[in-house]
Amino acid sequence: MTATNIAYWILAGSLALFYLYAGTLKVIRTPDQLRPMMSWVDRIPLPALRALGTVEVLGATGLILPPLTGVALPLAAAAAGGFVLLQAGAIAVHLTGEDRRIALNAGLVTTAAVTLWLATRL
Repeated sequence: MTATNIAYWILAGSLALFYLYAGTLKVIRTPDQLRPMMSWVDRIPLPALRALGTVEVLGATGLILPPLTGVALPLAAAAAGGFVLLQAGAIAVHLTGEDRRIALNAGLVTTAAVTLWLATRL
């Protein structure tokens, strides 16, 4: 296993765990349950929140399954690229609302961008 592969699995695994958790919460919890940790939930309709959670879960799957199985490897890069775009949108949502805390989002967009780069080298 090369250093690139090891780095990919560390970053992709971390992102996948984060998005699997966050996405599942968005799919199964009510806005009232999410509000303490996601103050922006009232700014989007519930179906959009559920769709966002579903996209996060599918993206997490896309980071792991293609490299694990060796099938459709470009999907891993697409998933990482999708998370870059997702976090760019999240930063915009935070900055246009009352919540200006974007440190987590900046870390996630950076991690997703590096993961995207690594996925193109698998």
